[in-house]
Amino acid sequence: MPHLTSTAAGGTSTGIRTALGVPGYAHPLVAPAQWAELARPGTPLDWVVLNVSAGPGTRPDPHCLEATGRLRNRGVRVLGHVDLAYGARAFADVLADAHRYLDWYRADGFLLDRCPTERTALPEVRRAVTSLRAISDSAHVVLGHGTHPHPGYAENADQLVTFSGSWSDYRWSQVAEWTADYPPDRFCHFVHGVPLGHLEEALRIARWQGAATIYFTDRTDRGGRADPWETMPGYWDEIVSRVGTGVSE
Repeated sequence: MPHLTSTAAGGTSTGIRTALGVPGYAHPLVAPAQWAELARPGTPLDWVVLNVSAGPGTRPDPHCLEATGRLRNRGVRVLGHVDLAYGARAFADVLADAHRYLDWYRADGFLLDRCPTERTALPEVRRAVTSLRAISDSAHVVLGHGTHPHPGYAENADQLVTFSGSWSDYRWSQVAEWTADYPPDRFCHFVHGVPLGHLEEALRIARWQGAATIYFTDRTDRGGRADPWETMPGYWDEIVSRVGTGVSE
C-alpha cells in the first residue's frame, strides 16, 4: 500500500517530516484570498480537502475547479470530502460522491469523514476503500476517524486522522500503543483553539505521538456553532514557517 511522502516539509530532530493537511476552507467565492494563499510556492502542504457543499455538490462549480486547479498545478493533492456518517450512508451514495469529485475536479483522492472506528464496521469501510481504488487506482485515501480506531483500519488507507478536536483535549491526549507499529506519515492530527503561545507545544505533541500531517488553528467551534476549519488560522504565516523549516526540540 502506498504511504504518503511529504514533498515540501522540513525535518525535525526526531526525524519526522511534518507537513500540513488542510481539512478544507469555505467556498472559494467566500474565501478567495485563503485559497490563493494555499497555492503560494513553498507552502508545506501534503493535501487540501475540497468540500463544495456537504460533498461535491449537484453540478460542477467553476470557482472550485479554478481554485483546485491552481493547487494541482503546483503538485498539491486535492482530496474530495466524502461523508460516511459513521457508517450510516448508503454505499451507492458514497461512490456517487467519489465519481463526481473525479469527473468534475480530477480529485487526487478522498477524505472519508466521520469514518467509523469500531471493528464491526471494518468490512464496510474496506469495501468502500477498495471501490475507490478501483475507480482511481492512484487515489490517496484518508480515513477521518477523529480518534484512534481499531488498529485494523490502518491496513485500509494511506492515512488515518487519529485526533480531531480542541486544544484543551489535545494537550492531555494519549496515543494508542498500536500506532508505534507504523511510520508517522500514516497519521494526521487536526486541532482547533490552539493559542499562538502554545503552537510550539502543539507541534511537539504531534511529534511525540507520531503524527506527521497536522493542521492547527486558533479558530474555535464557538460551542458547536461554527466550523473552525473554514478559515485560516490567524498565525498562518507562523505555522507555515515552523512546519516548513522544522522546529528543534
